[in-house]
Amino acid sequence: MLRIFNDMYKRYFSEEEALVFTLLIIIGIIVMMTLGGVVAPLLWSLVFSFILQGLVNSLVRMNVSYRLSVYLTYLFFLSLMLLIILVLLPFTWGRLGLFIDELPNMMSQLRTSLLLLPENYPDLFTENQIQGWINSLQNALGQMGQSVLSYSVSSITRLVTLLVYTILVPIMVFFMLKDADKLLNWLENWLPEKRPIMAQIWQEMNGQLANYIRGKALEIVIVTVCSYVVFAVLGLNYSVLLAFMTGFSVIIPYVGATVVVIPVFLAALFQWGLGADLNQVMLAYIVLQMLDGNLLVPLIFSETVKLHPLAIITAILFFGGIWGFWGVFFAIPLATFIKAIIRAWPVPENTGDEA
Repeated sequence: MLRIFNDMYKRYFSEEEALVFTLLIIIGIIVMMTLGGVVAPLLWSLVFSFILQGLVNSLVRMNVSYRLSVYLTYLFFLSLMLLIILVLLPFTWGRLGLFIDELPNMMSQLRTSLLLLPENYPDLFTENQIQGWINSLQNALGQMGQSVLSYSVSSITRLVTLLVYTILVPIMVFFMLKDADKLLNWLENWLPEKRPIMAQIWQEMNGQLANYIRGKALEIVIVTVCSYVVFAVLGLNYSVLLAFMTGFSVIIPYVGATVVVIPVFLAALFQWGLGADLNQVMLAYIVLQMLDGNLLVPLIFSETVKLHPLAIITAILFFGGIWGFWGVFFAIPLATFIKAIIRAWPVPENTGDEA
């Protein structure tokens, strides 16, 4: 057994770079698993910096000085944050409160609609089957109420944390943009002088990760705006709230669209009941998701992320199970990172004699 491990070490970790890189990955995993909440502002700052760096580079290509480009980009970032915090967030939060208050009535109407199914379609549904569905809905509603209550109890702590993030993240973003070259040079001093594996991974990930984050932000904006227009034209209540939920559902591919369909369905059912209007809303939602997956995503991301859908779902389940929301949010970049490591890691040649 020791001989096997010794051979593996010589084949895969004989280079200093490979050993250092492996240790860095292990340390990163340990930090994320133990201090994920502590480093959350740093992660958000990195995400925003990646998004804004593209705007800085665009201004530099327009013969604007780098320092002025950073200041203009940062001013845009602060203005956007103030707009979200002072206008969009309070309005959306108020609509969310109204939606939650209406949930019991929505569930009651859904229960009434379900009880009519055995009468209208006796060959497809039975009373016992419908009663089982109703009991499941009641249990889900009870669990939702407990979750809301527990969230309200800890709302003061969450509010303080949010205020700290609101102050720290913009400051960290500014210095990441302003001193990007200095920070990268400082990190390079801690790495081996010869690092072809890291260089290849960085070259691949730097472009892919930046394009992915910027593309995902653009996708969220486009899907949110289109969803609001469609819901508003159809006259659906809570159009703004449901549009935001639909837009942010693209963060979690495949799973997000399946989850958000529930509040969209409940809002339409409560407003119009079973009928043509409900069918129009659900059809519009399906069309929006199909256009996003089959038209918008290929246009925005193109060749940025080449991952099989099964690999994406597996990454969401795996990293989400380990790190919760952060694991889900960074599932695709992490999966892309693993793919880059596999491609860059040197494959040892088989020196054994052929049979």
